[in-house]
Amino acid sequence: FLQLMNLKYSFVWISISLVGGVLVSLMCLRQTDLKALIAYSSVAHMGIVLAGLLTMTYWGLCGSYTLMIAHGLCSSGLFCLANVSYERLGSRSMLINKGLLNFMPAMTLWWFLLSSANMAAPPTLNLLGEISLLNSIVSWSWISMIMLSFLSFFSAAYTLYLYSFSQHGKLFSGVYSFSSGKIREYLLMLLHWLPLNLLILKSESCILWLYLNSLKKNTNLWC
Repeated sequence: FLQLMNLKYSFVWISISLVGGVLVSLMCLRQTDLKALIAYSSVAHMGIVLAGLLTMTYWGLCGSYTLMIAHGLCSSGLFCLANVSYERLGSRSMLINKGLLNFMPAMTLWWFLLSSANMAAPPTLNLLGEISLLNSIVSWSWISMIMLSFLSFFSAAYTLYLYSFSQHGKLFSGVYSFSSGKIREYLLMLLHWLPLNLLILKSESCILWLYLNSLKKNTNLWC
């Protein structure tokens, strides 16, 4: 029943997912709360995941599954970093959490690595998931390229906004003490970041198998 309904009305849900993702991305660009920005970015990513699932293709299923795992690690790591800043500064506001490169220089590396993963930079698992989802959604309808291009652009825009606004600039004048990260915090960041980059080695072999399998099917059809 659900399959028949989805084949008939999937364009409605996919349109809502893509338009919703773009609107939430625009909301991210005007946030001043660190945790709210990271939370809204998760909603924007889940818009493309839902659209990929509703295409009812194997590429869409694999891409959605991959991106959910990747974003679960990436978003969780960013929430941990926001909490590290909150513990020291006592605020989640980006007007206070600025110039953290001067305050915690070693933690800035982890902000950079997880922010780049959030915008699907290689060689993270996010990139693999987004490429598979783009493939499935564009093959479903080429008109969806319009919203997908906006979604990809704004995704990079709000992540750059998050990183540059929090790490660069003048340090908040109310902060007078220096408190670097603890070993457990660095370990926590490492355990978020490592699976994001190691799982892609396994995933690449799966994608290669999928591609060769599709080539084999096309060859059989031609024969």
